[in-house]
Amino acid sequence: MNNPFNRRHFLRGAGALIALPALESIGFRRFASAASTAPGTPSKRAVFLGFGFGVTKESWYPDPAQTGANYQLSEGLAPLARHKSDFTVVQGCSNQYSNEAHWGSTFWLTGANRFSVPGQSMANSISVDQVAAQRLGLDTRFASIHLNSTDNSASGHGPGLSLAWDQRGKPVAGVDDPVQLFHKLFSADDLPLAQRQAAIAENRSVLDAVLTEAKRVQRGLSKTDTDKLDEYLQGIRDIETRLSKDETWLDVPKARPPIDEPAPGLKGRAEIEMMYDLIVAALQTDSTRVMTYRMP
Repeated sequence: MNNPFNRRHFLRGAGALIALPALESIGFRRFASAASTAPGTPSKRAVFLGFGFGVTKESWYPDPAQTGANYQLSEGLAPLARHKSDFTVVQGCSNQYSNEAHWGSTFWLTGANRFSVPGQSMANSISVDQVAAQRLGLDTRFASIHLNSTDNSASGHGPGLSLAWDQRGKPVAGVDDPVQLFHKLFSADDLPLAQRQAAIAENRSVLDAVLTEAKRVQRGLSKTDTDKLDEYLQGIRDIETRLSKDETWLDVPKARPPIDEPAPGLKGRAEIEMMYDLIVAALQTDSTRVMTYRMP
């Protein structure tokens, strides 16, 4: 095949052609451009915050008997008074399949039935932030960014250690260090462009080799093993998509940071406030448009 884009249209392996998501080499930029808002229109953004130990019921929730625009803000929401006309308070929602005290965080953005897979006590589905990222994050450097607290052992979130879950129902890794997040968003890569391009090419060749190996073991697998292999191949597709996006942004300089680099070792309130500042900075510079923060 002489067309250099053929390998990027499909990855050959496991006895089938594995179709890839929209990539830059086959129109990714055009697809991203079409999904963008019209010039002069503010881009849509989304931030999801999860509080591990919840909030004080008496001070956080407005009186549900007060409906319409003239409801009175609660004590906990009072600092948002000047933005009152820009947000809506929704109460009374629950997930009927989450019956553990702190498991709500695990399923908060998915609404999944944890018992949906026979024989498993824990199953999940894609979270709404990742659904939003598939639309809003096409033309940003990072489709979405997930943040964690450094105090995972006592955060009150329950199992899973994530609010963000991919389309396979697997947790999305998060950044738990403000300094690391700052450099991810704003620090330039010191490696020369040619070396970074070579690294991406090498990673692609590794993916091709892995798919070739997967083909060898496909025949004769049980249904359970076939499902595992399908999940494995989906993971490879996800990596290929990320590599394509990395390649798209290789020669695009990162934005100048609107804030100073955080001090190392922040804990407690200082850490949370800095994460908030970095969320705002990321959205202001359009590094990403979807952020999920799993707070203590």
